[in-house]
Amino acid sequence: MELLKKTNIDFIGMRKFSFIASGIMAIIGILGIIAIARGTANMGIDFSGGTEMQIKFAQPASTQAIREALGKAGVKEVELQEITGGNQVIVKMHKSTGKSADQVADALKAGIPGNTFTVESSTEIGPSIGEKLKQDTLVAVALSMLGIILYIAWRFDFKFGVGAVIATMHDVLAMIAVFYVMHREVNILFITAVLTIAGYSLTDTVVVFDRIRENMHKSLKDPMITIFNKSINETLSRTIITSVTTFLAAVSLFLFGGEVIHDFAFALVVGVVVATYSSIFVASPIVALWEKHAVETKAEAA
Repeated sequence: MELLKKTNIDFIGMRKFSFIASGIMAIIGILGIIAIARGTANMGIDFSGGTEMQIKFAQPASTQAIREALGKAGVKEVELQEITGGNQVIVKMHKSTGKSADQVADALKAGIPGNTFTVESSTEIGPSIGEKLKQDTLVAVALSMLGIILYIAWRFDFKFGVGAVIATMHDVLAMIAVFYVMHREVNILFITAVLTIAGYSLTDTVVVFDRIRENMHKSLKDPMITIFNKSINETLSRTIITSVTTFLAAVSLFLFGGEVIHDFAFALVVGVVVATYSSIFVASPIVALWEKHAVETKAEAA
């Protein structure tokens, strides 16, 4: 399947605009990381500690009635998230006493006596466990970045490895930026989506890099910018087809996957778009400029 015929787009020539856009996203992403480190972002109970319950009522129950029932029992500082079509609600508390789930259940029994309910799931995480998860997450992301640069450096060249890592870090920062600006919850599922997209981005970048390396051996006399543009254009159809099919799968998960994985699916949707963009407009231009400078320096020395 060939989505596009032969194209001749000057992608490297657009680097000034793409670098500005990427720089803005990176700055916002860094601000998001600072907010996460300080605990001022919308952190899930995975990292902040707390209690999360998914409750299903026999009859429809408004969030106002649930909040009033909890307030009368002294259960405060709760977040209620209603799940449409199923008389279900998610109760979140960012403080856990070890018996928070029992307190919520008792409060609802007393406050809404005519409406029976079942607790479909309940999770309680202490603050120390949340802090440990946060540290392990940082280690996981750091090791994945190190693995990427070692793999690309071994398969291609150190310059390509650096370009791939910068593009992957760009994707991570862009996803954090979107979640930070939209005040979406940062939890373990979000980190899972980030690492998933990092792998997807690397795969997409490697395909482009492989064609660049092939053309560098074929076209020894062509300018470096020309080789990179030619390689990106030759793989463009494949890149778009792969990205669109993956994007459609992620959108389907976002629309029909249910409330529990809603943020995870949204992160995948954003990540696929960002990863496709970075493999063309971030990774390749960085390596192209580096290679161009290396060739010019070598020519001057000669």
